[in-house]
Amino acid sequence: MDYQNSIEFAREQDKLDPLRAYRDKFYMPHADKERCAYFCGNSLGLQPRSARDAVAQEFDDWAKLGVDGHFEARNPWFSYHEALSAPTARIVGANESEVVCMGSLTNNLHLLFVSFYRPTKKRFKIISEGKMFPSDRYLLETQAHFHGFDPDEAILEIVPRDGESLIREKDILDAIQDNADELALVFFGGVNYFTGQLFDMKKLTKAAHAVGAIAGFDLAHAAGNVLLQLHDWDVDFAAWCSYKYMNASPGNVAALFVHDRHAKNFDLPRFGGWWGHDKDRRFLMESGFRPLEGAEGWQLSNAPVFSMAILRSSLDIFDEIGMPALRSKSEKLTGYLEFVIDSLADELPDVGLEIITPRDPRQRGGQISLLIEGRERDVFDKLTAAGVISDFREPCMIRLAPVPLYNSFEDVYIFGKVLKQILTEGPDTQ
Repeated sequence: MDYQNSIEFAREQDKLDPLRAYRDKFYMPHADKERCAYFCGNSLGLQPRSARDAVAQEFDDWAKLGVDGHFEARNPWFSYHEALSAPTARIVGANESEVVCMGSLTNNLHLLFVSFYRPTKKRFKIISEGKMFPSDRYLLETQAHFHGFDPDEAILEIVPRDGESLIREKDILDAIQDNADELALVFFGGVNYFTGQLFDMKKLTKAAHAVGAIAGFDLAHAAGNVLLQLHDWDVDFAAWCSYKYMNASPGNVAALFVHDRHAKNFDLPRFGGWWGHDKDRRFLMESGFRPLEGAEGWQLSNAPVFSMAILRSSLDIFDEIGMPALRSKSEKLTGYLEFVIDSLADELPDVGLEIITPRDPRQRGGQISLLIEGRERDVFDKLTAAGVISDFREPCMIRLAPVPLYNSFEDVYIFGKVLKQILTEGPDTQ
């Protein structure tokens, strides 16, 4: 696309946008501002307007039916989670049987590690990316400790080369080969939260399997953001949250994926709970755990219906549009954000604007990570005060996520205009 840094161009692109009407399906925050440009969907997505009615339906059924709502509610609570599996599977490229909405992200990953991190004295190493999200690092450290290994020996972090910001795929693949005899698991974030780098999960899975290792992914920044084909890529397991690009409310229910070839293996070790038990015998209150076939067999407890109602309202929107259309707009929006920042960098060469996110759209999610030579916190605070909502990550990163469901080209233009004013004025002085 031939971008232009002008309000006329931005508004023309918004007129041509086939998804423009979906912006009105979400509440825009900070109504006290003349206009809010919200670029924080990689941290917390916006509220669908339909969410309130979805939850109200469950309140009404609870009031009218009490416990009988488990089977007599308009959306019976006993099987509520089942209605979420098909639309969730379409978002991540899975079979319906391979996906279940449950728990929270790190909790789900620990449950999956019970099944898929089975280290031996010889095969115990985990290859992951450096600068992973802290919760994932804590997950790996405590899993290594639990199995009696020193995390410094068990966890092999692949980091950018000196003077670089991104991890080279070759370095990951070389590490897999170099540790082939000792490797138990390859575990990456599908999209790195800090840089926005999108890893080739198909290639990493194939490389892991070639040396006899398992491949798993944290898709917190990938689900609802990039095109995924977990089943076809032969991924062993994955998990993700629903409150970022999937707009399901703060800390809402997460989800997991287990490939069908594992999900039908009842000998695979796992922790059991009554909602993962054979549903036809669930209320017999008997001993002897009999896991359900499919990803449902990893469940522990019954569905949190009220929070799932919010997720369901968001999934309905995803199903209306489809991931290919969302990804197409995301690439254009992210490309425009990149162009606007580059235009400012050319116009103001002394301020030190630097994008560390990959330039190739195929190697990034809907995110731009930005450095501004020591002024990141000052600039972030001023952007916020001006109604441009972004995200700051220590020690020095501004993250911007143009989300195709509710962000516009005019939002991107406004960001550029506000950023130019901040940079031109310079930092505050005492």
